[in-house]
Amino acid sequence: MGENVDVGTRAQVLDLIVEKGPVTASVIARQLGLTTAAVRRHITSLEESGEIIEHEPGLIGKRGRGRPARHYVAGQGAHQLLPEGYSELAIKALGYLGQVGGGAAVESFAAARSREIERRYAPVVREAGTDLRVRAQALADALTQDGYSATVRDIGGGKIAIQLCQGHCPVQQVAEDFPQLCDAETQAFSRLLGVHVQRLATLAGGEHVCTTHIPVGAPVIRPAARAALRK
Repeated sequence: MGENVDVGTRAQVLDLIVEKGPVTASVIARQLGLTTAAVRRHITSLEESGEIIEHEPGLIGKRGRGRPARHYVAGQGAHQLLPEGYSELAIKALGYLGQVGGGAAVESFAAARSREIERRYAPVVREAGTDLRVRAQALADALTQDGYSATVRDIGGGKIAIQLCQGHCPVQQVAEDFPQLCDAETQAFSRLLGVHVQRLATLAGGEHVCTTHIPVGAPVIRPAARAALRK
């Protein structure tokens, strides 16, 4: 019984690191209602298995006095355990498509995927109302249900910008060879949220998380206006 509880708790610790990384043991402990010592025990096990790694402390804000807290992010071992969406087959299929139809064929596929992403999440985002942060949170929740481990983080207290962070990507391995998929997703997010967004980092590019920057103060582009601009 105790071993099963340990395994379940370790999975919860891993899930939080995938979703919220870079994150410290103390933050995870507060989220799960555990002691920091108990969380560190699970972190040690996850590090040994390669499922998490320590993130460079120099990249996390300003250091205070004393030894900086250790921050953790998902490692390659964690992504290998999460669903990847038939990556090997998709890579071969897109490679063949590129050979037969050239780069334009791959771009056309990426554009079709962008429209598919927009169609899939548009009802959820639309129901969230007009507040940009609420819309972004609705999109993040829907992405999480589809395996992307997405969260929304405030920049400048949420008055300057927000960031949509995806701790996992089911098509990461495919996007490593075909970055057009990342571009397509970014374009879909921009249309869904009605503002120009910027992709700052991607898992496919070797970062620990996909980060999309969303300016809060930017005017929202309504669907009718977007349609007019295309004419």
